Amino acid sequence: MAIRSVSCGGYAFGYNNQTRMSCGFIGFPSPDVWKDRGRMRVTMRDRSKNRKPLQKGRNLSIEAIQTIQSLKRAYKSYAKEHQQQEVINSKFSRLLKFDMMAILRELLRQDQCVLALMVFVEIQKEHWYKPEVSLYAEVISVLARNGLYDKVDTIFLELKREKGRLEAKTEGFNVLLESLMTYNLIEAAMDCFELMKQVGCEPDRSTFKLLVVGLESKGETRHSESIRQEAYKYYGDTLEFVDEQEDMAMPVSFVR
Repeated sequence: MAIRSVSCGGYAFGYNNQTRMSCGFIGFPSPDVWKDRGRMRVTMRDRSKNRKPLQKGRNLSIEAIQTIQSLKRAYKSYAKEHQQQEVINSKFSRLLKFDMMAILRELLRQDQCVLALMVFVEIQKEHWYKPEVSLYAEVISVLARNGLYDKVDTIFLELKREKGRLEAKTEGFNVLLESLMTYNLIEAAMDCFELMKQVGCEPDRSTFKLLVVGLESKGETRHSESIRQEAYKYYGDTLEFVDEQEDMAMPVSFVR
């Protein structure tokens, strides 16, 4: 039995003239090599088709996934503080901005609050870091959801200290206000409203509607009245938008 062979990219393929059977690595049948009308045809299987798709909403590189796994293993270890810092120094600090932010958001999604705060501190040390109210809102929301109100107070005070570096983005402040109102952090919400104005960010109709509806639903009539007066300064007599509560369904509140 005569076997003809052909090499391709360092691999050797054999072909049996009598049986018309193709062979991979000489002697092993391969479905990807065959003879078509006297011509040898070689195809390579696309291995990417075997990869499972990433979970929707997640944009994690292999390095980011490995770093998260290492951080979680270190957190469970006996000398966890030492191990965690070692992972930060050897893995996390070498990542690009995109991966660092992806890790933070994934840890928040998993309610890994301690690790998320550790990563957040490291991100704040990066030269490219710039404080964003929307990011603080994400962190505060997860901390409050897990009942870590002392951490919420710390992070919110840190946000207030960043006043001179914050951008006047109404949308970000509205997200933070909604998180604070959701978890009954009334005083923090009022402080946030003042901070919003201090950085030159003008409240919009959504801001006033969110505050008025939320405060009145919690029986905070004194605060609600002061917000209504603020709304009057901006919109005059057209305050109907704060009375249409059926259009503004507040999330379920959690008692602190």
